[in-house]
Amino acid sequence: MVGRGALIKPWLPTEIKEKRHWDISASERLDMLKQFVRFGLEHWGSDQQGVNNTRRFLLEWLSFLYRYIPVGLLEVVPQQMNMRPPQFMCGRNDLETLMLSKHCADWIKISEMLLGPVPDGFQFQPKHKANGY
Repeated sequence: MVGRGALIKPWLPTEIKEKRHWDISASERLDMLKQFVRFGLEHWGSDQQGVNNTRRFLLEWLSFLYRYIPVGLLEVVPQQMNMRPPQFMCGRNDLETLMLSKHCADWIKISEMLLGPVPDGFQFQPKHKANGY
């Protein structure tokens, strides 16, 4: 179960080790995404195919990450695995609100922030069923 939790909260092992709830900011989460993108481009290359592979895996990961509700916005701590952000939840800033979105178009916007514009006609649909209610 730790592995599933780590898909949503990659910093979960740190929380367990330090026995605390980490209220990680949207900019810190964006830094984690930047590191992920850097590793993807190092592995697959920075040509168009490498960027496409990195974007695909980033979007799959974002389809899990959107389920994280920052500790500062929770009514009850800790967040349960099956909790989802309310339909119209706003974050503490625009980036956090974008990261809370369950819409694929918003995940694509985040990928464009990190990898540049998507090719014409690009579409993304998550491969897993975990994004359904």
